[in-house]
Amino acid sequence: MTNPEPTPVPPPRNEPATSPDARQWAMITHLSALTGLITGIGFLLGPLIVWLIKRDEYPMVDEHGKEAVNFQITVFIGFVIGGLLAIVLVGFVIMLAVGIAAVVFPIIAGIKANEGQFYRYPFTLRLIK
Repeated sequence: MTNPEPTPVPPPRNEPATSPDARQWAMITHLSALTGLITGIGFLLGPLIVWLIKRDEYPMVDEHGKEAVNFQITVFIGFVIGGLLAIVLVGFVIMLAVGIAAVVFPIIAGIKANEGQFYRYPFTLRLIK
């Protein structure tokens, strides 16, 4: 006779389903995009590095990291399009809108991640699945 596999025990209801460390790293994944304000290129590298380092350790960071990296790729594409259209002057408006979104949305996502919730960025190309 073989022993049946034990059934998994669900977490107690009064504890969050994710650990504080996982929530903190998920938040850092989103907020690391703001390093682009200082370095100019960190907007994509910050989330990518945190995601690549912590994705195997925390499933929550894997999901948040993919979303953050996808958003930052979309931001990069938006800036490129805005830069090309700057010749026609409408590009400056596009770059301003993308710049505001690149600051505001990661802050919202970081707050949601710290609360243990998933945040889906609007207007995002989901290239990494």
